[in-house]
Amino acid sequence: MTPFADLHIHTYFSDSTSSPEEVVDQSLTNGLRCIAITDHDTFDGVIPTRDIAQRHSLEVITAIELSSETDARDIHVLGYFFDGVGQALLDKLEKIQDGRVRRMAQMIEKLNALGMKGITLEEILSLTKSKSVGRLHLATVLQQKGFVGSIPEAFHRLIGEGKPAYAEKFKLMTTEAIKLIKDSGGLAVLAHPLITNRDELIPGFVQAGLDGLEVYYPRYSSATTVHYENLAQKHKLLRTGGSDAHGQAKQDTFIGKTKIPYDLVEAMRDYARRSLAW
Repeated sequence: MTPFADLHIHTYFSDSTSSPEEVVDQSLTNGLRCIAITDHDTFDGVIPTRDIAQRHSLEVITAIELSSETDARDIHVLGYFFDGVGQALLDKLEKIQDGRVRRMAQMIEKLNALGMKGITLEEILSLTKSKSVGRLHLATVLQQKGFVGSIPEAFHRLIGEGKPAYAEKFKLMTTEAIKLIKDSGGLAVLAHPLITNRDELIPGFVQAGLDGLEVYYPRYSSATTVHYENLAQKHKLLRTGGSDAHGQAKQDTFIGKTKIPYDLVEAMRDYARRSLAW
């Protein structure tokens, strides 16, 4: 049997509802040999997941998903196969996480001004096991308190970009995110490029050191997948993919919904080793 991997999974150390135990259990149930924990702007979920996974011979890759921006477009960059994590990256993550907390306080203040009282920063922070707090946590509380009927409604009416309770967050430039990952010995991969919808930026990212594209993703049609396979081939980029699972926070996907053959993981690992040798 062909072994499979899911290289885009979140835990409750960022904006998923899933604990490391639940991630491992679901990964094993769905027949995966390898996973990557790609929490937003934090590595906190990697070691707890790996400690549990080692009992079951499930491989866990050290990974992350960094928030960045280019031309006012929100762009996420995945990092994989770190040879240790550089201090520059850790220092930047601390600034990003502090910025996330400040942003959440600003959004709560705006919601209060709109008449939505009783939301506290403490209850938002309680939904994650790190400081990597995000709008999904706020949307969850808005739904729980009855201010909106659903999480999508919270984004579309209140906290989405350009909406009345939206606040900007601290972001890296995409080229800076790529450099931080590379300087820490990792592979830099453009996450869900269809969502970014700025394929014309990819050549510039390649020049900045981009190593791969997330070609396989739950919301991609077969035509979209072929499109990004061709782009990866054109720019000599690694191909990767995963479910972008967030537990119950995103009910349209689950661990293993999108998976890749393990030989693509081996290709990434081999490339990382060659890059370090240079």
